[in-house]
Amino acid sequence: MDPSNFPSPCYVIDLSALRRNLEILQQVRRENDCRIVLALKGFSMWSLFPLMREYLGGCCASGLWEARLAHEHFGGELLTYAPAYKEDELGPLIEMSSHLDFNSRGQWEKYRKLVMEHPRFRSGKLRCGIRVNPECSTGSTPLYDPCAPCSRLGATVTSLEGADLEGISGVHFHTLCEQGAEDLEVTLKAVDERFGWLLSRPEITWMNLGGGHWITKPDYDLGLLGRLVRRVRQRYGVEVWLEPGEAAVIHTGVLLATVMDVVDNGMNIAILDVSATAHMPDVLEMPYRPDVIDPRTGEKGGAAGEKAHTYRLGGPTCLAGDVVGDYSFSRPLRAGDFLVFDDMAHYTMVKTTMFNGVRHPAIATFDPDTGESRVVREFSFEDYRDRLS
Repeated sequence: MDPSNFPSPCYVIDLSALRRNLEILQQVRRENDCRIVLALKGFSMWSLFPLMREYLGGCCASGLWEARLAHEHFGGELLTYAPAYKEDELGPLIEMSSHLDFNSRGQWEKYRKLVMEHPRFRSGKLRCGIRVNPECSTGSTPLYDPCAPCSRLGATVTSLEGADLEGISGVHFHTLCEQGAEDLEVTLKAVDERFGWLLSRPEITWMNLGGGHWITKPDYDLGLLGRLVRRVRQRYGVEVWLEPGEAAVIHTGVLLATVMDVVDNGMNIAILDVSATAHMPDVLEMPYRPDVIDPRTGEKGGAAGEKAHTYRLGGPTCLAGDVVGDYSFSRPLRAGDFLVFDDMAHYTMVKTTMFNGVRHPAIATFDPDTGESRVVREFSFEDYRDRLS
């Protein structure tokens, strides 16, 4: 990929890598007789939906706008879940969704009559589920742990004691974040222990294992995932759904940046045209350290002091903490040099802002099979202006 073929800054999606991931997901779906949909909260580049729907059965949405995007541009099944629904949004969601999941006993009791009297529910075109919280933490980052103490996500077993769950035909949990099948196995044991009574009810016909499964990572145990899916299907006689977001697009996209200036204040600092806070917020929120590649050499940036030239990579906003990290390179950086931040497809474009009026990265694709580079969208001042009034 030649960086000069794209505007800077720019997100670039590698179509060959995307197809590779989608083929793995399709293999899992076919071999284990399960259903896999795209989680729009992780990736919602809708210009690629025609390609993605060749492999996936639909989408899962976290609210009305994501649901509408899926309904209008992807098609297929639509699984919707939100921590709470507003009544004026529930009507359209009932019309669009194939599955509608509720976060609590109170939400289901509040809307049960409205849902169950709707023609789509009565005809079986809409099925409803309850999200449960198995209270089993397997992750390492509390910010991304739905099972952390006092979590607002999912109904605990005690909250469902004595609940009237008439009309509920599915159970949904989502506890993982970029984790392997081993953590899913631990979670399923907790689900069995706390909610086996619910799953054993004859009216429960489907189970959603949520997202956070790193299915397309090279070391992911696909065999274990398959055994777990088949075990759930056989034990409870349910249809099994998976809704990965990052697994569909992990290692498929980069963020192309340009060095605008290099200054010295106790160390060399490279000012880039990309922002950690505005364009890759997980760097500050999670936090994590993205890989950086110098396209002049093809080398990955090292830790501070590892290579000959160390720089603090900072963004163009006025936020003092708008810093990606300290990296070292074998060659010095100069204004005008390109840098490439790896793995910037999932949970990046969906979380960007236009804070400080900084130029939003363009969105592009690159197909190494044909060599074609295509800029899908560039953003303008009007896009920034029209976000507010």
